[in-house]
Amino acid sequence: MKEFQNEAFTDFTNDLHASEIKKAIASVQSELGKTYPNYIGGKTIECQETFASINPSQKEQVVGIFPKATTEHIDQAVDSAWQAYETWSKEPVAVRAQILFDAARLMRERKHQFSSWMMFETGKTWIEADADTAEAIDFMEFYGREMLRLAKGQELTKIPTEENELSYRPLGVGAVIPPWNFPLAICVGMTTAAVVSGNTVVLKPSSDAPTVAYQFVELMREVGLPKGVINFVTGSGRQIGDHLTSHPKIRFISFTGSKEVGLRINELAAKTNPKQKWIKRVVAEMGGKDAIVVDKGANVDEVATGIVAAAFGFQGQKCSACSRAIIVEDLYEEVVEAVIEKTKQLKMGNPWERETQIGPVISSSAFEKITQYIEIGKKEGSLVLGGNPTRNEGYFIEPTVIRDVPNEARISKEEIFGPVLALTKAKDFDQALAYANDTDFGLTGAVYSNNPDHLEKARQDYFVGNLYLNRKCTGALVGVHPFGGFNMSGTDSKAGGKDYLLLFTQAKLISKKIV
Repeated sequence: MKEFQNEAFTDFTNDLHASEIKKAIASVQSELGKTYPNYIGGKTIECQETFASINPSQKEQVVGIFPKATTEHIDQAVDSAWQAYETWSKEPVAVRAQILFDAARLMRERKHQFSSWMMFETGKTWIEADADTAEAIDFMEFYGREMLRLAKGQELTKIPTEENELSYRPLGVGAVIPPWNFPLAICVGMTTAAVVSGNTVVLKPSSDAPTVAYQFVELMREVGLPKGVINFVTGSGRQIGDHLTSHPKIRFISFTGSKEVGLRINELAAKTNPKQKWIKRVVAEMGGKDAIVVDKGANVDEVATGIVAAAFGFQGQKCSACSRAIIVEDLYEEVVEAVIEKTKQLKMGNPWERETQIGPVISSSAFEKITQYIEIGKKEGSLVLGGNPTRNEGYFIEPTVIRDVPNEARISKEEIFGPVLALTKAKDFDQALAYANDTDFGLTGAVYSNNPDHLEKARQDYFVGNLYLNRKCTGALVGVHPFGGFNMSGTDSKAGGKDYLLLFTQAKLISKKIV
């Protein structure tokens, strides 16, 4: 087997590639508005109540209609998953890994189709959607190889009187709750990590992105994943989320989303049901308030390019997004001006159009929250660009830059999850780093500096799970940048890393006396 290599991003400056994705966009556009079922035990499940997934660029356009599952459906899904677990957990690791490799191959062939679904359902541009699909492929290729590696067991200290072996066994049935902002990559990564480890799952996607998740589930069915290994259930998190995460037969919960929901899940999982045989395991990634620190002497053009890309890529709707730039006073005015000029060049529009760089935010509730934070930011700092929302056809908010924001301001502390960048001045590098750490989160961070001592200080003292030096704080690659954060950013589970599958397994030691 070839060594793992990251999936290449598509070069859309090539007219041939542009023509190919345009065909995929037209194909997906013709599929919008369909009604989809849930899958429990391989059977299609429909419900009396439904909800619609909406195109955030054209909020009157329905992307897909999905069932509102009930708690009874959750019970059925958990039971079906346990039935499937009895056989799936005993499948040879090579068989489980091959399912992932087959799915990766098929997704690679249909890359533009998956990317196009994300454009319509979540507002991702060509480049952002293509990167999301590439990451999903990477997760399957990487985790398949990792499970084959773990299947070899752990090398133990040898003694002459015994034969000892340690193997990694699956946990059981898990709840997988992915977010809308990486509707394919994170959904695929969380689900396939659990499945290739021998577990079965109840997958409840975000109600803002169920169609993308459905396309993935259909792909897994197509490559021969046995019935009941992935049970696909849609509906309101408020109605079925608590029931799923507190279910006594759920062994683990894999979650990516907001801090508030993640803490709620952790609290529910910690309460032991009398019918429960285990301590539930929680794997959580819960967001960030990420900062780029700029030291004196840094290259202003490189710094501004990195800040703008990290702040406004996918409209700032990434847990790794740069929502704060903290700049030493020596370079502050230069960087501020450069950031403003580069941000002005960004083109907003419908994400399925080739030239678009900025699309809509995901929903009405996100639109309201972000615009409220912009109003707060106007009072806390000085608005120098953007801040003009429009919700005529879709949920569009201009990239917004607010300068002279105090470190203690709300927009310096609270996660906005939108295209809003706060610029803060620091007297020196030490103060800038202290400001960067002055948050409840600890996911990503970046430092631009030519000073080796300052870079070393950042290595030691910048308290984030993913630290980037002289580059932007977004764009983690599977296998290259294992991803997960500290503090309220989650359990630092390091998705896309060599220890990630251990979270979905338990180690069993077998010792045999030599006669």
